[in-house]
Formats: sequence, C-alpha cells, structure tokens
Amino acid sequence: MRPLHRLWPARASLRWKIAGLAAITACLVVAAVGVSVHLWTADDIRDRGEARAVNTLYSAMDVYRRTGTLADGAALDPAELPAVLRDPADGNRHTAYDGRVEGNVGPSFWAAQRTGGPDRPESPVLAVQVNMSSELHTLRRLDVTMTLASLLALAAATPLTIYGAGLLARRLRRVSQTAGRISAGDLDARTGPTKGHDEVADIAATVDLMADSLGRRLRTERQFTADVAHELRTPVGGLLAAVDLLPPGDTEDLIRARVRDLRGLVEDLLEISRLDAGAEQAVRARVPLGAVVCDAVARTGLDTAVTVTETTTPTVETDPRRLERIVSNLVVNAHRHGGGTPVEVTVEGRTVVVRDHGPGFPHELLLHGPRRFHTAAPQRGPGHGLGLTIALGQARLLGAELRLDNAPSRGALATLHLPT
Repeated sequence: MRPLHRLWPARASLRWKIAGLAAITACLVVAAVGVSVHLWTADDIRDRGEARAVNTLYSAMDVYRRTGTLADGAALDPAELPAVLRDPADGNRHTAYDGRVEGNVGPSFWAAQRTGGPDRPESPVLAVQVNMSSELHTLRRLDVTMTLASLLALAAATPLTIYGAGLLARRLRRVSQTAGRISAGDLDARTGPTKGHDEVADIAATVDLMADSLGRRLRTERQFTADVAHELRTPVGGLLAAVDLLPPGDTEDLIRARVRDLRGLVEDLLEISRLDAGAEQAVRARVPLGAVVCDAVARTGLDTAVTVTETTTPTVETDPRRLERIVSNLVVNAHRHGGGTPVEVTVEGRTVVVRDHGPGFPHELLLHGPRRFHTAAPQRGPGHGLGLTIALGQARLLGAELRLDNAPSRGALATLHLPT
C-alpha cells in the first residue's frame, strides 16, 4: 500500500512562487513608475517648448514692428509652417507641435501671429520654430536610464526575494515533513522550536500539539487493548479446560470451536499490542524463501496453489516465523473474503504475491489501510479486521514492503517484497 504522503501530487516550490510573484509585482511597479515619469516629463517638455516658442515669437514680433527686420529664427509665411497656423485671423499668438523630422530639425514647436493684427488679414504671418530635438533626446536618455536602473534594482531584489522565500519554504517544508512522519505512524516526530513568532511558528506549534494529543490517545488505546487481551487470556484458558469436561457431541464441538475462535482473537490482540509497543524483535536467519512460503501455506490447511517461478529460489535473511505469519494471514484472508474463488500464491525472486478472484479490496481499505475490527465491506465476508493489521505490522518489523491492491481483472492482490 502506498504511503499517504506519496499520494500527494507534485507541485511547484513555494520559494519560486513567491519569487515569481515578487518579480512580477516589481515589474508592474517599475512599469507604472516609468510610464508616469515619462508622461510627466514629456508634458513638461512640451509646456516648456510651447512657452519658449511664444516668448521667441513675442521678441521677434517686437523687433519686426520696430525695425521692420526679422530676428534670427523668424520667418514670414514659411513654406513648412503647419496648416493650422497659416491663417491666425484673430491676431493673437498661436502655437502648434510638429512631429516631423527634416534634416537636422527634429520635432519642434511653432508659434505664429499675423503682423498686421486682425484689422489687416492680408498681412503676412510671422512664425518662429523651436527645435525640441535636444529635449526629446534628454527624454530618451531618461527612459534608458530608468530602464537600466529598474533592471539593476530587479536583479538585486530577486536574489533577496528568493533567499527570503527559501527561508519560509524551508520552515514550511519542515512542518510538512513532520506532519508526513506523523501520518506514517511516527508519533514521536516533532517540528521543535522554530525561529520567529509568525504564522509558520504557530502552525509548527499546532502540529506538535496535535502530535502530542494523538500520541496520548493512541497510547491509551493501545494500553487498553493490551490490558483487555491480557485479562481475557486467563478466563479463555479456563473455558478451554471446562470444554474438555463436556460430554462429546455437537454441543461440545460448537462450544469448543467458539472458544478456539475467542482464544485466537485474544492472541491476535496481544500480538498487535506487542507490535504497537515495539516489544517484538526479529530473529533473522538465512532461509529459502520458496520453502518457507510453501510450509506457511501448508500449515493453513487451505486449498491454495503455490507457484515458485524460479528454478533456483534465492535465500533471504529474515525471521522465518514472522514471514510464515504474514503469508498465512494473507492466505487465510484471501480464502475468507475471496468468495470461495481460487487462491494463488506466487514466489518470484524476493517477492511473494497472494491473489484471490473475489470482489477485491474495498476502496476505503486501499485508501486508508486496514483498520482493526473493521472489514470495510459486507461482501468481503466476516472477520475482525486484524489479519491484515498484523501482516502489515510484521512486515514493517522485517523491513519488508506489503502492498495491497486490486488485480486489473478481478480479485484482491497482496504483494510482499522482502529487502535484500
């Protein structure tokens, strides 16, 4: 069965999400500031250019009216004058922006006024042109400078953001790993003290408190199970002795069978309590895997087909008694819940596969693992739900992997893989 933390989908690192979000935010801020500064500067340049054109026209008109000559930069009815300024009939000064580039003259501001005023509409138009090339060049330099400064600031801020996000991600990953270890059964896992007094520290403290509470509850449950099983052992032994005093017959056989089942249940509870308490120790020896599996299946007394696929079965270093316990539990479970279908045991290399052709394992069992005194589905037949729990506990003790699944066609599939 796959561990729960393996079922979680892979996802992008929080560090890169935060760094990417910070970079995008910084780019948006830089773009907004750059556009605002550019627009403000461009408007300021246009205003100053327009003011220069009006002042130049005022001086040129004063010179023309006093002396009848044209000042430098002034002209009468110039051919390149924008059409909108060719007929200023009201006699006032008018300005216009010309974005054309001709020769060395770039975008410019024009200012024009009729020399004779509104009373002489046939008089020529005096016009001056103020070249804005230098100011617009300054604007382009400002844009380039702001762009380079923004890129440098972004290049300096991004590593700092990645570093800060990495610190946060490492703290969250530590909490996540602790929660994963707790969900996998390590009730002693703790996050421990964390730096800071922020939300991550609160989460870590909450996970540790949850582990403490869960550990206390499980220890209480396990102690209760062990106490009940231990206390039942003596009366069950007395019942077996009392059954021997009954006269032979159907009643005696029925009572003996029920007492035998009760004794098996008590022994299973004691075994589970020892596994939970970590009191069991594996006694390892090098044994032939195929022979141990065949003996375990034979001791169940159930009609089971055993196939050893290799001519030379490898020997494995394991505890043969516990290995037999795992295999026998899986075989008994397959016969009990397989609906009377054939049960097959296959040994290949270091892997033992037990399969029936019944309704298969319930989805809840595959998702959460076997639960004590819970068979998960009525169609799986009667039982206490302890066989698979014991098999998983013994497999963990041996360092083996026991995976529960359903066959593609039909039936439950239990795969035991022994370590090298």
